[in-house]
Amino acid sequence: FFINMSGNRVKLSNPYLKDLESDQLYHIGFTSSDNLKELFGDVKLVCLGGSSNRMKKFSQMLHEELKANLGYDREVQDFTKGDRFSVYKIGPIISASHGMGVPSASILICELIKLLYYAEATDVTFIRVGTSGGLGIDPGTVVVTKRAVNHNFIPAYEVPILGKTESFETGTDEEVAKELLSLAGEDIPVFYGDTICGNDFYEAQARLDGPFCNYTHEQKMKYLKDAYDAGVRNFEMECTAFTSLCLRAGIRPAVVCVALLNRLKGDQVSKGEFYHLYEKRPLALVARYACKKLKDSAWAK
Repeated sequence: FFINMSGNRVKLSNPYLKDLESDQLYHIGFTSSDNLKELFGDVKLVCLGGSSNRMKKFSQMLHEELKANLGYDREVQDFTKGDRFSVYKIGPIISASHGMGVPSASILICELIKLLYYAEATDVTFIRVGTSGGLGIDPGTVVVTKRAVNHNFIPAYEVPILGKTESFETGTDEEVAKELLSLAGEDIPVFYGDTICGNDFYEAQARLDGPFCNYTHEQKMKYLKDAYDAGVRNFEMECTAFTSLCLRAGIRPAVVCVALLNRLKGDQVSKGEFYHLYEKRPLALVARYACKKLKDSAWAK
């Protein structure tokens, strides 16, 4: 996918929103009557991750990186309202947590889309950062997603609407992905491959360590090898919804997740000696992307 970005506003396609006196963005604590243009009209990049603590650390990392590399000294603003999601902002960049899994993430994404529409933000890119289970790659490798696929290796996001299952296209922006790959350097091993969005952490990802398991080790390995042969290099739990919702809103999406283990060799995830090093890699890569983009005068306005 390539989305032409030149003064393009975030898009909504709901004719009923115009009938609302004030749209309540309930889960993030804003309304369309707030002065959103002044607060968020300059946003160009939204970075999303599951953990509230991780995204707080990322906003602080961004502050340090931007100040050190560009002399860009903007304080981190905390727009968190409540305990569901955290929202931080530094200049034209939002760092927010979306929780775990599609239901939680889709709520935040939808409300951020509406917030940025009401703020009249233009040319916005969303990047999801996080951890994942790798497939045939070494732990610590950062996967920049090529296709966001479901459990059948199909690039689709399925949603039950009015008793029927609707399917929406998924996809990442090739230009953003290539730019991220070019910024990795020797200190961040990267791979450009497909990502499966699992409906849960255990059975939907063919694990043998959950509370229930109705398949054999041999069946698990066949599925994982089939996934590998189809181009899949990691599992996470949000990418199909994330990319599909972004595309529907005219937003450029990218997904950048580090592999904590190679699922062909096991299922257990531990916070061992390398965990914190690996966790920082996708954040560092996206921070480099933000620094590069802020050199563009269009971002710095």
